[in-house]
Amino acid sequence: MSAKTIGIIGGGQLGRMLAMAAARLNFRTVVLEPQEDCPAAQVANEQIVASYDDPSALAELARRCDVVTYEFENVPVSAAEELASQVTVYPPPKALEMAQDRLIEKQFINGCGIPTARFHAVDSQADLDKALIDFDGQGVLKTRRLGYDGKGQRVYRSATDSATDGYVALGNVPLILESFVSFEREVSIIAARSPDGTVACYDPAENIHINGILHTSTVPASISEQTANDAMEAAEKILTALGYVGVIGIEFFVLADGSLIANEMAPRVHNSGHWTEAACVISQFEQHIRAVAGLPLGNPLRHSDCVMTNLIGDDIEALPEWLRRDDTLVHLYGKTEARPGRKMGHVTQLLH
Repeated sequence: MSAKTIGIIGGGQLGRMLAMAAARLNFRTVVLEPQEDCPAAQVANEQIVASYDDPSALAELARRCDVVTYEFENVPVSAAEELASQVTVYPPPKALEMAQDRLIEKQFINGCGIPTARFHAVDSQADLDKALIDFDGQGVLKTRRLGYDGKGQRVYRSATDSATDGYVALGNVPLILESFVSFEREVSIIAARSPDGTVACYDPAENIHINGILHTSTVPASISEQTANDAMEAAEKILTALGYVGVIGIEFFVLADGSLIANEMAPRVHNSGHWTEAACVISQFEQHIRAVAGLPLGNPLRHSDCVMTNLIGDDIEALPEWLRRDDTLVHLYGKTEARPGRKMGHVTQLLH
């Protein structure tokens, strides 16, 4: 096998794990990332040190690679489209466009016949006032773009919460107000689609967040077989509508009757799918590489139940204890400084 080259836009831990998976399948990787010695560059073959929308860097990436993918959804759509005119880009830029704007994302998901929380576009303080009246003073106000891990949000829990500066407080940018959802648990599904339309879904994981950041993912989730099948069906609808190639992560709220409300999607490998590297023969990272490279998708079935725990900030100090366990896979991200909210690694404990 001649070593073809896969480009990865973004040099964080997801890019790092994609590069590791690519190497196992005899692919070379080139990372485009402005930060030198980023986590992905420590294991990739080459790094282009430049911004994600640098025209000459994008042209260089296209010249060196047979296919290009990305590890995060805030790659400029215009850059992805320009790159796609020169080389194959998976997932397609259309997926970025849908995922980067929470309003467009929810409209798209609804268009696939999948329910979401109720929502209103908010483009002024007057829009916010009207939307809160409709939602009885409650809801979650979010920036439409660039928010993640709980950033760029403001919660209104009752009509007595002051909304007078809500629009200004989040930067005078396009916002969305989402209604509260009364749910029993949060789950996510990791799914993949190949260029020929084949879809493979991993088992849904049950997720717990702390301060807006994923803390644990447990598999199997405490849901019925019907709910799990509904999540897989929803994922296939979304993948097909996008003409998607690669791995996607989709988060859901599970209601008391077992029905699902879609929360958001991420057009990339996903934190809640890290468990797959320990509990499945084919991890989400290898699955993504297989998909974008046009190889057959692997079997997504798990061989073990498990709990994946993120190591965030000072959690890394518990590393010696995790390393002493004989049932736990430890994966560190090559970051030398622990900061509050920073993902330093993860551990996956197999359950017997």
